[in-house]
Amino acid sequence: MKIPKRLQPLVDDGMIDEVLMQLMSGKEAQVYVVRCGEEERCAKVFKEAKQRSFKQAAQYQEGRKERNTRRARAMSKKTRYGQKEQEQAWLNAEVDALYRLAGAGVRVPEPHGFVDGVLLMEMITDADGNVAPRLDEVTLTPEQAEAYYAKVIQDVVRMLCAGLIHGDLSEFNVLVDAHGPVIIDLPQAVDAAGNNSAAAMLYRDVDNMRNYFGQYAPALLDTHYGKEMWALYESGELHPDSKLTGHFDFDTHIADVDELMEVIDDAKEEEAERQARMRDDGDDDGEIPQPY
Repeated sequence: MKIPKRLQPLVDDGMIDEVLMQLMSGKEAQVYVVRCGEEERCAKVFKEAKQRSFKQAAQYQEGRKERNTRRARAMSKKTRYGQKEQEQAWLNAEVDALYRLAGAGVRVPEPHGFVDGVLLMEMITDADGNVAPRLDEVTLTPEQAEAYYAKVIQDVVRMLCAGLIHGDLSEFNVLVDAHGPVIIDLPQAVDAAGNNSAAAMLYRDVDNMRNYFGQYAPALLDTHYGKEMWALYESGELHPDSKLTGHFDFDTHIADVDELMEVIDDAKEEEAERQARMRDDGDDDGEIPQPY
């Protein structure tokens, strides 16, 4: 096939020997099957920011650390240079996450380099050596659904222990190879400790998986792994090999409305007294003091 413009520099440099086919085109990137020596790999070509349809990037980037202070200042001020660096940081996020998660024992595609907005990585295949299907493209038995769900939950736990949350996990971001689920698409990976939306995104990721697998094994719909693992994470008791139960005791305490109104009334009374003291002080001094 004709070599896409963005892949030509990698062909010229010898990183890619041949572009075999386009595999998919999504909201973030286009993916091609390429030959590198004797291996077939995937080349993920990220779209430019103005062409991407992924929204709310700022929410996902909250908490990400930028070690270079000059770049950090430029990014916070949204200068032209800062916007360029912000874009590069967004693109680098998936590469960093892949290396980090692979090291943590999470089943993700092995990365093979990132050059000029193109990520070279392992091509995930099925038992016959063909491109692995997405999770939403396969039909599961109840037993397979339970086993795959357990594997995904284990990987989500390991991700969280490594300080990351996928942030967009669903049946569309999981491939199924000969050994089971493989998590993909991580440019929006969330910093678990530094993002105020981390817990909500974790719950959504886990709930998406629960609802999908629950179609095949309805008993899974009664599990609450997201709440359980976040509670353990917050208390410092979550470990990569933690054995979860899927059960979570929700707070069933009913707020005492009368007690709450008393607190509000007390606060109003204290504020009224403070204002009165300010007026009295102002009368004594001939002027009304200004609040801070």
